[in-house]
Amino acid sequence: MKRRTFIKTSALGILAISVPGFIRFNGEKYVGDCETTTDVLGPFYRPNAPVRSDLIIKDAPGEIAVLRGTVYHKDCITPLQNAVVELWHCSADGQYDNDSMEFKYRGKNYCDENGQYYFRTIIPVPYKNGNTYRPAHYHLLISAQGYQDLVTQIYFVGDPYLDTDSYSSSPAAKKRILGIGKTANGEKSVYFDVTMMDKIPADPAAIDRLTGIYTDIEDNNIKPEIFRRNNQLWVRFEGAEDVYYYIGNNTFQDYGTKSTLHFKIMANGSVKVTATDYNEKGEKIIHRGIREAK
Repeated sequence: MKRRTFIKTSALGILAISVPGFIRFNGEKYVGDCETTTDVLGPFYRPNAPVRSDLIIKDAPGEIAVLRGTVYHKDCITPLQNAVVELWHCSADGQYDNDSMEFKYRGKNYCDENGQYYFRTIIPVPYKNGNTYRPAHYHLLISAQGYQDLVTQIYFVGDPYLDTDSYSSSPAAKKRILGIGKTANGEKSVYFDVTMMDKIPADPAAIDRLTGIYTDIEDNNIKPEIFRRNNQLWVRFEGAEDVYYYIGNNTFQDYGTKSTLHFKIMANGSVKVTATDYNEKGEKIIHRGIREAK
């Protein structure tokens, strides 16, 4: 792998600046009028979930709940019609369906003419993650034409593991810790409104999960370091440093080129990275690395 795969010397003079757009991270929290902050795309995401709003499994345990809300344009006011909202979460025994064709507790739906989405499912539960516990949470992926895809998670007030989880305890998650109400027929009810943005900064806690020394899969002598500085993702290799900005779905792009880094978090805690670069002829060059579980 050539040095330019991870480092672009032409970009070394670029400073770590706030991602341009409607919201920014001020060092302690995200600020803006109606921001919807991001969260990590974990290891249990599966593409091609079926289009459906009812995820209830007959005779399966769990407290039935309705998850609904409105997706807005970046003006925070105008409902966004036909946005795609994808939902996935664990079962009542803390397991994700990663293999079956039933796609249990996984589905996607389209917002109506009023920007509203709706799912009927169950309340997920906390589950053990290594030596710690993750609080109960819903995963959401929202996409709409003209906007960066938004990956986020919803947590619940009163969960005993909120303060010990690095993602739910992040300042960026504050507005995503929601109360659980009840519908008229006694089912649980959760409301979550979303505002889409042209560009969304990555949660610093999510960047921290990607940091470390990566070993190139094809050449073990190549070991770039990924780290966080000023709430941006940086790469250090052979004494040089470069900064990447978040473009959604665990993918970061170099400020000066089209080079990207795409991360995949594995169930065992390790992280894989795919570095995509282009040579002088415009030909794509791909290299892959891995960081062992911390």
